[in-house]
Amino acid sequence: MTKLVIQIPCLNEADDLPATLAALPRKIDGIASIEVLVIDDGSTDNTAQVALMWGVHHVVRHRTNRGLAAAFRSGIDAALAAGADIIVNTDADGQYVGEDIAKIVAPILDGRADIVVGDRGVGDNAHFGPLKRRLQELGSAMVQRLASVNIPDAVSGFRAISREAAQRINITTEFSYTTDMLIQAGRKRLAITSVPIRTNAATRPSRLFKSIPRFIVNTGVTMARAYTTHNPLRVFVGIGLVLVFSGALPILRFLLLYAQGNGDGHVQSLVIGGALLVLGAMVAILGVLADLIAANRKLIEVSLTRIRQIDDCLARIERQGEANAKATKLSQKRVA
Repeated sequence: MTKLVIQIPCLNEADDLPATLAALPRKIDGIASIEVLVIDDGSTDNTAQVALMWGVHHVVRHRTNRGLAAAFRSGIDAALAAGADIIVNTDADGQYVGEDIAKIVAPILDGRADIVVGDRGVGDNAHFGPLKRRLQELGSAMVQRLASVNIPDAVSGFRAISREAAQRINITTEFSYTTDMLIQAGRKRLAITSVPIRTNAATRPSRLFKSIPRFIVNTGVTMARAYTTHNPLRVFVGIGLVLVFSGALPILRFLLLYAQGNGDGHVQSLVIGGALLVLGAMVAILGVLADLIAANRKLIEVSLTRIRQIDDCLARIERQGEANAKATKLSQKRVA
């Protein structure tokens, strides 16, 4: 019995949400049940009420706007608590075609992937402008390199996640979960693939960012932070080696001048070089310490995954108990 939960993060989506919900599939081969989860991220309109009117199975509400990453985290937690075997994340603005949900869950159903990302075909997507195409391609190329995965549209929010992968992913960014999630998944050796999907024309400007420069900065910071979190030794030792090499150059310059009898007046090169060498060594040592902290983080994540699995077992036992109680009451009524 495979259960699919489609989660939709929302911020003031009362107008667009009905069309998005209407486009969602009601039946998919290999899926026994489909439920819809709406995360109302501090909306000031009646998004939650509209969701309930349209028969949404689960609604999670944030009292204030906490951002897309927080909404995604809340959705994952709620979907796991609801017993989801597969979780699909889609946008409320109708950018993605609802029928394509069947495409992105197929690799998980077949056992070929833990995470599936919908590829919008950024390079030739008619709904994207030239600047957005280039930025999306550049961002995806950087994420592919940092995460060591072959995902051509790394920032696509249309994706499917298996239950096991959702239990192992811990989003820490406050901006957007897309890049953080892939870098984590690549580091944890999860099976990641992508499938081509269709998109609809935008009905309104994006609410994720107010300007392109701000989006670039936030995305860059998110990628750098996520990569450093999971690869601290490589990052800090790399920076340390650059500083050591930079310090060696003025020292070599001083030694060369000194050997030629022109060392007087160039002691500053020796001082600067020595300072850079010491700084480089300190940064490298920080890398070792950060790597030890990262090892401890892995142990904590393993423990967190085990706790989530225990919670799942308890929730299933509780649901089974409730089902048995209902069945007992029904049989008693029939006997009476």
